[in-house]
Amino acid sequence: MADQGRTAGRARGGRRRATGAVLAALLCAAGCAAPAGKAPDTTARDIRVTLDRRAAAVLHHDEDAYVAVVDPDATALRGTQRKEFGHLADVPLATWTYRVTDLAAHGAGRATADVRLGYRIEGYDSAPVHVDRVLDLERDPDDGRWYLTADRAADGGGRQLWEQGDVEVVRGTYSLVLGVGRTRDELKEIAATEDRAVPDVSAAWPEHWAGRVVVLVPGTVTDMAELLGSPAANYRGIAAVTTGETGGSGKAPADRVIVNPEAYAMLGAFGQRVVLTHETTHVATRTDTSAATPAWLSEGFADWAAYRAQERTAAEVAPELAEAVRAGDVPAALPTDEDFGFAGDADRLARAYEGGWLACELIADRWGEAKLFAFYGAVGGHSGRDGAVEQALHEVLGTTPQDFTARWRAYLESRLG
Repeated sequence: MADQGRTAGRARGGRRRATGAVLAALLCAAGCAAPAGKAPDTTARDIRVTLDRRAAAVLHHDEDAYVAVVDPDATALRGTQRKEFGHLADVPLATWTYRVTDLAAHGAGRATADVRLGYRIEGYDSAPVHVDRVLDLERDPDDGRWYLTADRAADGGGRQLWEQGDVEVVRGTYSLVLGVGRTRDELKEIAATEDRAVPDVSAAWPEHWAGRVVVLVPGTVTDMAELLGSPAANYRGIAAVTTGETGGSGKAPADRVIVNPEAYAMLGAFGQRVVLTHETTHVATRTDTSAATPAWLSEGFADWAAYRAQERTAAEVAPELAEAVRAGDVPAALPTDEDFGFAGDADRLARAYEGGWLACELIADRWGEAKLFAFYGAVGGHSGRDGAVEQALHEVLGTTPQDFTARWRAYLESRLG
């Protein structure tokens, strides 16, 4: 679990060294035949046995068994792994597995394994959440077993919540809130807000979805960024984000809504409810969202769902865009995906969200909510980005991009002017 450990093994009594070699061929099923006249190399199989023991220890809440697969000489790693095992104690895990995706030897008794950790939270995940890790291992010449000497995130991967501290678990009616470094009362309030958001989303989105959400609340925005594998500067003004697989496979686990506790705490009750309803809408619409879906539609629809039942004027919801429109600066085109970049200009980002919201509101007002749902599904169901919006505008709304843009610009003036 930890991003630390001994990265270079230390020779122990009588261990033989050999030239490093890729063992990808050993990743086949255990029944693969060895070349005629040669004994089979059991390295891959034996490492899988070690990882299976580790996985079983997690599910059986057996801390000693979990730590027992770590090299006794890797004292720092053993201590860290014991702590992180304790951090997971209250998380309701249904499954925990390891799959070796690549294996390289660094001598007769040392190897590095690229591993995909898969885990499911009971009652929330319909399929495993996958995390890529890199493990260094050494074989003990006395007992023949392989032991971990290092455990770290794969390149580009983020840390896990349990690596940041003891995970506090709060159960809501429709939510499971997992927090580190936050008070239990704070986590209960987030669960209560999420429990109001889920029915709002179900009322706004007609398709079937899980109707339950896992919310992660790290201690700081820096911790949030570590979970996402991105710089903290990208999220300082962002109250929450949603992670998850896009596409229509229907096999993705429930998304994780990750809260930035610093920005979230600055919002009032109304703002917090809007934020969590927005993010929960992304969870509900995930299987109908794809690479073909532009950000103005996915983000605009999430805002439309969040504000749909709220009594706020358009100018209150879209203050930045209202100011621009009143100054005669009506956008010439719908927001681009680049306009939604977290690291860009804050005003530009606000106007992008507000413009997307009003585009979706225009569809609901002019063509009806059923057409908005159909439009969203048609765009996401397209084979790629090229032509997706154009085709859906024609087939679902009976219009063209040029006509829709003109209608949207006029709508901005009528609602915000």
